[in-house]
Amino acid sequence: MARGDFFLQPNQFDPEPDPEGEAAEEVQTLWLQQDVSEWSRSRSPWIGSGRFRPSASLPGPFETPDLLQHTRRDIMAYRKVCDAQGGPLVGEVLHCSGGLDLDWDLDKEELQEPGPSMDRMQMQHVDCQRSGCSDPGPDPDPELMEPIQPSVSVSPHGRFERLQEDPNYISHFTRAPGHKGQRRLHCFLLRYFLAGMGLFVLGLLIGWFAHTPAVKPPVPPSDSSDLLEELLRGITANKIDAIQRSFSSQSDDSEEARARYLYRQWVGLGLTDVRLSNHTVLLSLPGSTPNTITDRSSHQCFLPNGIPCDQRGPNDLPKQRFSYAAYSAVGSLQGEVVDVKYGSVDDLRRAKDSLNLTNQIAVVKLGQAPLLYKLSLLSELGFGGVLLYIDPCDAPPGRHISHQAFRVTLNPGGNPAVGEVSREAGGSLTSLLVQPISAFLAKTLLSSSSAGQGDSCVPLAMPPNAERKKITLTVGNQLSYKKIYNVVGYLKGKRNPDRYVLVGSRHDSDQGGGASAIMNQLIAALTEQTKRGWVPDRTTVFCSWGGSALGNIGSYEWGKDNSVVLRSSAVAYVSLNSPVRGTETLRATASPTLLQLTSDIQRRQLLSCIRGGNCPGPNVSSLQLPGDVNFFANQLAVPTMEFAFEQTKAEEASSFLSEAQFSAELPETLDPLFKFHETIAKMTAEAILRLVNDPVLPFYPLDIALDVQNKLKERSMVSQPLLSSASSLRDHAAFFQSETMRPANDPKERDPSHVRMLNDVLRDLEKSFIIPQTPPGVFRNLLYSLPGKTPQFSVLRFSQEAALHCNVTSRVVKHNSAEKEVLCHSTRNQSLSLILRAIRSAERLVCFGLDLFENYPSDGK
Repeated sequence: MARGDFFLQPNQFDPEPDPEGEAAEEVQTLWLQQDVSEWSRSRSPWIGSGRFRPSASLPGPFETPDLLQHTRRDIMAYRKVCDAQGGPLVGEVLHCSGGLDLDWDLDKEELQEPGPSMDRMQMQHVDCQRSGCSDPGPDPDPELMEPIQPSVSVSPHGRFERLQEDPNYISHFTRAPGHKGQRRLHCFLLRYFLAGMGLFVLGLLIGWFAHTPAVKPPVPPSDSSDLLEELLRGITANKIDAIQRSFSSQSDDSEEARARYLYRQWVGLGLTDVRLSNHTVLLSLPGSTPNTITDRSSHQCFLPNGIPCDQRGPNDLPKQRFSYAAYSAVGSLQGEVVDVKYGSVDDLRRAKDSLNLTNQIAVVKLGQAPLLYKLSLLSELGFGGVLLYIDPCDAPPGRHISHQAFRVTLNPGGNPAVGEVSREAGGSLTSLLVQPISAFLAKTLLSSSSAGQGDSCVPLAMPPNAERKKITLTVGNQLSYKKIYNVVGYLKGKRNPDRYVLVGSRHDSDQGGGASAIMNQLIAALTEQTKRGWVPDRTTVFCSWGGSALGNIGSYEWGKDNSVVLRSSAVAYVSLNSPVRGTETLRATASPTLLQLTSDIQRRQLLSCIRGGNCPGPNVSSLQLPGDVNFFANQLAVPTMEFAFEQTKAEEASSFLSEAQFSAELPETLDPLFKFHETIAKMTAEAILRLVNDPVLPFYPLDIALDVQNKLKERSMVSQPLLSSASSLRDHAAFFQSETMRPANDPKERDPSHVRMLNDVLRDLEKSFIIPQTPPGVFRNLLYSLPGKTPQFSVLRFSQEAALHCNVTSRVVKHNSAEKEVLCHSTRNQSLSLILRAIRSAERLVCFGLDLFENYPSDGK
């Protein structure tokens, strides 16, 4: 139906003729017309614009009587609807007025404006009340009522269209709510309900994700000092004792069983990644029969510990495993005993000047120099065999080792099957027959009258006029391929997960469980802090090595397999090689980069001393020591540190006594209360925490520069360019650590990438001091020194000895004499050149570190 068509059909709304009611209807219609006109003038927004006028003045086709009559009847129909709906009910008014659209040639868009429409709706309700809508009259008969047919029009023109299609609309109306209004109310209610449900579900989801997990992780301590206190509080002697007891309760004491037990323990403690690996290596083990030393004059046979062979008891057989030199040549050798004391160049010169040393058997004391270096000198002088012992005057106080033999290894590190093994000598690493003996047997062979131990001790020595004994040395070691096991676990860092702090111990079954117990306690304490919310900056790599006793085989093989990554990512190595080997002296060993950190930790821990205040001061040095730290310090130049309790005397005499491996005392025997183990564990834990957590690594380049200058004090043999370079390195390093640069070192003021570059500079400083080759047993890292009264670079010390050695061996070794003479004279200059190159390389690296900071003056370079 077209819009406005109902105006062209005047009779379609007419009810049946009613003559009696026409007069009243006309009066009521005129009154309603006046009412609507007044209401339209006061409320309709279109009145003032002239677009809407009462019917008397409507223009055009609206000015017809028929149209006015139809309009009156439409209004009456509207009025009757209001009357039928019962007056002022709010809900019903909304249906009545809201559903009525007066379509008097008005634009639909204008009629649907929200403001006027609402006002018009309210006003219609008021007018209905004025006209008597509050009195609806008698209710219609329910029987005569019929429900509104569902086939009403849904035209957008409103209720007038529906009235056109149903002439009996009024008579069909009931008091019940209209079907259209009811459906619209239900739609509104349904919409509000769905909207409310949507908001409720959305709020529920937001609350769920905001509070997941239900149990919030504990907040980590805000201060690093609080974190350190919490960490140290979790390390106790009782816990270490319990861990050690669990080790002792294992029925299988083999290396594989211990490694697998550690693997299970570390997984249970919460390390994110634990790996158990094995390597098949060539091991040198004791033979089926013990090695012996026989006096040819008396035909008396001795075991290495000094007991006659015919008096050997059943308890002596287990001790045989600690009475041999691994990878020694095997066989029998007859020769005279030659006393060479510590095997120094001076001792060898005196022996060579008076004796023929070819195929003789040297009796040598351990200490003062690396064993492999001594053996290299003895081999060049033509000796055929070596007997090793520890002088009682050098032995730790309180330890009676005069009747104890020991074990040594001639393996410099790694799997000997890969190196140059002498197949002619039965798979050994030397042509010498080497056998450790007790001090008691050494005294017998040297015919020495020295006795005593301690301050009044007289060192063992052969009397000048004593007759040298002729002996037969028999060595029967066996070679065997076996598997050694490494256990490696990771505690991942967050900000720098590719920077590794290594913590290494050993699980040799014959070295006791002290190191493994401390390692497990450290892992438990650190993982407990991670469960409380602490996240380390760098990754901690916990390592337990196998095959350590026979040449650090496990650490060497793992290090070589991962050398590419370790060279660029290893930050430091913290050693637990043998943490409690005595109870007399607390000694710390560290590379110069970590000397300051090591001293601070040792000083802080000694404040609460085990002996109630009677403790020595800090004892920190950069001496090279044997152990698994060898590969990382010697081959990779990774900064290292180690804390250990010992029972030794002067450093210059006893530093290499640890090369001798005695049958280890049980930790509960050596330290019944485990207080010394607790102290080492706490010091190591503090070092680990600083290394993995400090934004800027706690390395001090100035300590390296001072150490270099300290080792160049012997100016008689040092050139001026070398001294100038050392002084320049110190100046740059001092400025690098000065108060001027300290704000720039604050990571809060620096870009994270610059801080990372700064840490790499600090880490790589020691790599500048790696030299390509050194004498046997001497570290390639120049920063580690040998014991002595005057500190100096080890290569300079051995270059002097090499010159003397050339004079000693010039009359012994006849081949290539010209080349040997050139080599001897050039050794010192070559060593000085290597040191100069290392210092300049380190200085360039420090300058690069200064370039990372904006406040470093460019003209000062």
